[in-house]
Amino acid sequence: MASGIRETVVGIDEVARRAGVSTATVSRALSGRGPVSPTTRQRVQTAADELGYVVSAAASALATGRARAIGVIVPFLDRWFYSTVLAGISDGLVRRGFDITLYGVSTAAEERHRVFSDNVRRRRVDGIITIAPELDAEEAELLRGLGVPIVAIAGPNPLVTTLTVDDRAVGRLATRHLLDLGHLRIAHIGSHETRGSSVPALRRRGFTEEMDAAGATPSFADADFTIEGGSAAARRLLDAVDRPTAIFAASDEMAIGAVLAAREAGLRVPQDISIIGVDGNDLGRWFGLTTVDQFARGQGERAAEAVLADLDGAAPALRRGTLPFALLERGSTAVPPV
Repeated sequence: MASGIRETVVGIDEVARRAGVSTATVSRALSGRGPVSPTTRQRVQTAADELGYVVSAAASALATGRARAIGVIVPFLDRWFYSTVLAGISDGLVRRGFDITLYGVSTAAEERHRVFSDNVRRRRVDGIITIAPELDAEEAELLRGLGVPIVAIAGPNPLVTTLTVDDRAVGRLATRHLLDLGHLRIAHIGSHETRGSSVPALRRRGFTEEMDAAGATPSFADADFTIEGGSAAARRLLDAVDRPTAIFAASDEMAIGAVLAAREAGLRVPQDISIIGVDGNDLGRWFGLTTVDQFARGQGERAAEAVLADLDGAAPALRRGTLPFALLERGSTAVPPV
């Protein structure tokens, strides 16, 4: 039996009457597009809020030609860096009334091809943000074929707009910090990659360059950028006869794993061994971890601003921006033991 209560849908004309403006002005004010004074925009927004008016996504898309959605391509969702960057993207897009359409990609060739050639093309989006991708030429061309602005965070590619931290400089900064403290037996936990422009390869290259310049011999242990991987790699290093006095891990999660491994081995951090990471992971604060902070949430906000600026025709499609980073000294690094 019906309750007898009928829900009334508020129309744009009612908002216009309440605000004392035309429906065209309401449309411009609520879409954020077109000339509307701040006072009028606020009056329209107040009227819409009072009436409970919500812009119809379908109607808005028909009127503006936009879906008000940005596609985000990300390789991992369960790692701190990616989820934090994603939170920053969300912050930047929600402020402008845009939604996120999320696409997860793995390293499996067949799955990647399906995402780039089918999934992304089926869903209507106004722009694309990729987080730390390693796009091959075909994938980059498939994205460009969408005809929408594309912004990549890291994973430099000459075919798309890229916002990136100078990861080679990051590696040098972390290593120089340990060298300045007096360490010479320094190990690097990270990727085995030594060539190319991937984030792990660039951080390792920066480490090697600083060690070579200091006349020190580096040692290495491969890991998978997880706490577990960092712990396993650190155990291998700490079991060596001539164990290092310091470890530079290419991510905070691996560095935290190294701290845990050192504790299990009965070593004090930093009295017996110094450990530094990269990222600015919130968890690092509880371990007193010295790190190179790359302001991950801010990276996401910058990417959102960049893709929306491209949508508004603010800049050429192809450009590159450098993102900030800084040494954050806590309690996990000190002079080497005597």
